[in-house]
Amino acid sequence: MKNLLLIILCFVIHIKCFSQDTKNENPKIGLVLSGGGAKGFAHIGALKVIDSLGVKIDYIAGTSMGAIVGSLYASGYSGIQIDSLFRNVDFDEVINDKLPREAKTFYERDQSERYALSIPFDDFEISLPRSLSRGQNVFNLLSKTMLHVNGIKDFSKLPIPFFCIATNIETGEEVILDSGNLPKAVSASGAFPSLFQPVIIDEKVLLDGGITNNYPVKRLRSKGMDIIIGVDVQDGLRDKDNLKAATDILLQINNFRTINDMKDKAQLTDVYIKPDIKKYTVISFSEISNIIEEGLKAAQFKVGELSKLVSNEQPIHKIKNRIKAVDSITFNNIVINGNEKYTYSYISGKLKIKKGETISYYDFNRGVNNLMATNNFDMFDYELVPNGDAFDLIGQIKETNNRTFLKLGIHYDDLYKSSALINLTRNRFLFNNDVASLDFIIGDNVRYNFEYYIDKGFHWSVGLSSRYNNFDKGVSPLLFLDQNVVQNFQVNVIDADVNDITNQFFLQTLFKQDFLLTLGLEHKRLKISTETLLTQNSTENETIFEKSDFISTYGQLKLDSFTDRYFPKRGFLLDCDFHLYLSSSDFNNSFSKFSIAKGDFAFAFGIANKLHAKVGTAGGFKIGNDDTKSLDFALGGYGNDFINNYIPFYGYDFLAIPGNSFVKAYTDLDYEIFKNHHIIASANFANVESGIFETGEWATSPDYSGYALGYAIDTFLGPIEAKWTFSGETKQSIWVFNLGFWF
Repeated sequence: MKNLLLIILCFVIHIKCFSQDTKNENPKIGLVLSGGGAKGFAHIGALKVIDSLGVKIDYIAGTSMGAIVGSLYASGYSGIQIDSLFRNVDFDEVINDKLPREAKTFYERDQSERYALSIPFDDFEISLPRSLSRGQNVFNLLSKTMLHVNGIKDFSKLPIPFFCIATNIETGEEVILDSGNLPKAVSASGAFPSLFQPVIIDEKVLLDGGITNNYPVKRLRSKGMDIIIGVDVQDGLRDKDNLKAATDILLQINNFRTINDMKDKAQLTDVYIKPDIKKYTVISFSEISNIIEEGLKAAQFKVGELSKLVSNEQPIHKIKNRIKAVDSITFNNIVINGNEKYTYSYISGKLKIKKGETISYYDFNRGVNNLMATNNFDMFDYELVPNGDAFDLIGQIKETNNRTFLKLGIHYDDLYKSSALINLTRNRFLFNNDVASLDFIIGDNVRYNFEYYIDKGFHWSVGLSSRYNNFDKGVSPLLFLDQNVVQNFQVNVIDADVNDITNQFFLQTLFKQDFLLTLGLEHKRLKISTETLLTQNSTENETIFEKSDFISTYGQLKLDSFTDRYFPKRGFLLDCDFHLYLSSSDFNNSFSKFSIAKGDFAFAFGIANKLHAKVGTAGGFKIGNDDTKSLDFALGGYGNDFINNYIPFYGYDFLAIPGNSFVKAYTDLDYEIFKNHHIIASANFANVESGIFETGEWATSPDYSGYALGYAIDTFLGPIEAKWTFSGETKQSIWVFNLGFWF
């Protein structure tokens, strides 16, 4: 009996040992990735080493940037693929929610390129935004890269099971996100306070998980993991020499807790990888290559420990299947939830998508950007749910509570001189889809600009505008007087005071997605006078050349895909305008119907990495009566926002070359010596005369030429420019200066 008990005991011990050995052969391996902002790029380097060894990861947990990198790895990307994805991202645009210019409507584009600062101003109280960025670009990027797993709601069903950590900002509690919309969950985990706005999930207001649990190793261990690999990119404590700013001190205070927590958490990590990234910060996004390399070196230092975790059933060099990028999307159904004040047609019109339509993913992303550019929405969450060979778009819109904005700007140029802009913009002024905007410009030349716009999306939109401009400048008298009259005065330049009030009512629509067609009626009150000359029209030491009210109909066709108004790197510009002047109060008793047509075509392209070119041609002509000279063309000066038919031309002063028709060619070479700093060389050539298209003069060698060389800085105020210009005919040079956006 004793021998039988001994045999049974030995058998039990053998079975137990065998089961332990079996367990040890294929242990469950978990990977935890900490938060750390840009320092989280080091996770990518560590993943590349893990992949190269063939270590099989069974579960991933991450916080903040660790959640972003970890979710991509869990969805099927390899470390090398994640590396390639991130190196092609402009993090400045993504983090700051910069919207591509070509994605905005023409009205919103014009608005965004006029003001340096925009502040919510509801109830005549200035309020600060909850964050610097809405996080929309981050969500868009994640949605695109995770499209292949969009149908998976349970994160444990991903190619590698995954969860991430966020913080309930109302209660201060840690929240585990392991199901739902993966891009949205990851966005919540990485919503750094004050940088990104909170993310709402299941009625919870969520921010960065690093606030409560920046290294969720205990949560991962509870998933049944036998071995934990951890990559820790958290900050250490800084010394007094590195505590220079308020943000440094706030981060230091937050680090007290996380560093103290890591004393225990590091002990719970079987393979603890700690990259040496002390010299980088949470916003060192431009240092991606160096940070990835530090992560790779730190993981290579642990190769011995990692190699022991390679399963015998796994190949030594495990390479994940490459995920095919989605180039186009077909929408079977489009569902928009959460809209109360804005109609479905308004939203779909901004998105530029229709049910049953196939569009490129680029155009879909551009439509989302266009929707957000209206500033009528705080966020647009969406899911692209697979439906056969197509997708259902399920969108959740969050309308903004801000309706009124105070906008400010400053400007200087050699024509309008010093200007300060104060703007009041009101969304939903009379209707849910309208906007009213009033610019009041004070300085050397007081001006105003009022715009009212009812946006109908795909349908014809309606607008009203009223603008007052004035300036005082020495110009050629040929702009206002006949050649014979000018010869009698024997002067080349007169000091002219130009006052222009233009009121317009117009209809606008988009076709072919990008072309803007405008049809409208215009009233213009134009007064031009001088104290330089005395004529039969002189009163009280003032000579009036023009003081008439003009009524006209007009049409415009515009395509503008430039990446930037002032420093375009690529894109096209087509801007055609036709005015038919029907009547006038006829101050000079010489009016009869006439038309003016003009157009401008240009394209921008890259020559080298930092060298870009813009090449263009422009022209215009008058049809009919030639006695109303005040609306003729006049070339000269540097500017981006001239009124009437005043055309910029290097080498000559403002309005120096008049005529009823012209043709012009121009080119700019822009070398960005370093970020936002440009050296620009320019040349322009023109023929300006009466009837040059009838005489064939437009095709002859140019009568006027000008050149410019300048330095420009692209700032939040707008471009700051200084240019030296030279005329090929007069052999004289002129310096021109510009500060801020044109308005």
